[in-house]
Amino acid sequence: MSSLNLNTWARPSFVLNQTTRSRSPTFHLFRSLTKRSQLCSSFFVSAVLTKEDTLKEKPAFNFKSYMVEKGRSVNQALDDAVLLREPQKIHEAMRYSLLAGGKRVRPVLCVAACELVGGRESMAMPAACSIEMIHTMSLIHDDLPCMDNDDLRRGKPTNHKVFGEDVAVLAGDALLAFAFEHIAVSTTDVPNARVVRAIGELAKSIGTEGLVAGQVVDINSEGLADVGLERLEFIHVHKTAALLEGAVVLGAILGGGSDEEVEKLRKFARYIGLMFQVVDDILDVTKSSEELGKTAGKDLVADKVTYPKLLGIEKSKEFAQKLNRDAQEQLSGFDPDKAAPLIALANYIAFRQN
Repeated sequence: MSSLNLNTWARPSFVLNQTTRSRSPTFHLFRSLTKRSQLCSSFFVSAVLTKEDTLKEKPAFNFKSYMVEKGRSVNQALDDAVLLREPQKIHEAMRYSLLAGGKRVRPVLCVAACELVGGRESMAMPAACSIEMIHTMSLIHDDLPCMDNDDLRRGKPTNHKVFGEDVAVLAGDALLAFAFEHIAVSTTDVPNARVVRAIGELAKSIGTEGLVAGQVVDINSEGLADVGLERLEFIHVHKTAALLEGAVVLGAILGGGSDEEVEKLRKFARYIGLMFQVVDDILDVTKSSEELGKTAGKDLVADKVTYPKLLGIEKSKEFAQKLNRDAQEQLSGFDPDKAAPLIALANYIAFRQN
């Protein structure tokens, strides 16, 4: 992961046009991209600077160090959570994909949101691990021959290529089940009501109002000639953004955030979740399999509708930039120092190269 000079990135703010908690209504975000271009303010990672502030030379937030530190904590927690025990084969398969690396964006978002509202890393770590378990489950199942039929994930052979389709299905199932057990049993120093609320949010983010809904509509849209922006947005708000939203919202709930804070962070997460997929679509047609660590160009082969296919590369990049601005606007009322990790993560998602 490369070091990012976050203080050089000024981001104009736009008025949010989505206030509902439900994921069912679509954003219709791209339409506003060509309608609104007024620059409102510049939001820096360290603070909103005045001429006098610039002379103080406040140290920039070190995103690389932050991700290394948090990533190490997440990886250790995942390793401790899913032990190699009997039946050995299924636990080998679970650990193979869960510990295969990856950017750990979702669990770090969970921890960062918790700390933003005044919580501690330890309060959110079981939830962060649970989210990564569910994310890994979705990758194992997504790679199966009956789904995307992929052979490469995170630079390694996919789970079913190593353990067989039967064990891969069961490994995903086991990770999904254990995710809920882990957050329920391992979360400490958090009131029970918050834990129950967080579990409800997590379930909603992956069911028929979340990941599954997006996946089904995506499957049913393959090969169709009339898939427009509204349908594409529905797919990715549910299939990709929902779990990212869940990560941030769970952290905010467990950290003791107010209802207002939770909803602002929900909007932030939904914007960066959709941005994640827009960038993913761009990378799929502009990078090689070696650079991505997964099969490049597979959406084109499967005749899937993507943002570059509908908008072109440049308009897709503009849309991603707008989503980044809108996301960061949701953080404007928080302490800038505590919000720095989330701002940096948004920029990382916007400018990532794999």
